[in-house]
Amino acid sequence: MDPVAQHFERLYARFGNATMLSRADGTVLITVPGARLPPGWNAESVTVYFVAPVGYPAARPDCFWTDPNLRLASGMMPANAQMNANHGGPEQLLWFSYHPTTWNPLQDDLLTYFQIISTRLREAR
Repeated sequence: MDPVAQHFERLYARFGNATMLSRADGTVLITVPGARLPPGWNAESVTVYFVAPVGYPAARPDCFWTDPNLRLASGMMPANAQMNANHGGPEQLLWFSYHPTTWNPLQDDLLTYFQIISTRLREAR
């Protein structure tokens, strides 16, 4: 079993509505609907998207996307976020320029990366 599919099983065990989509360029788009948000956002939950790159897990995931209408409770755009379609889909999503400071391909996996994303989303800024 390839590493993305193997690691996806752990993410799926925690988030049973998560999906993965293998793409022609060799990357895999991971989607996690219904990710809960803390106070400080204009929504209670959001869909999170991120990409497992070619060479994963040695090549770590980087950045993530959410629903395009996600904003801070004040209506302001979150820090280090902007609209784009670099996730590979046709629609514009809200892209967070957020990069893991540590990544160990022998220990970390897609669930680890989702937890990194969750850490950022707990910071309603």
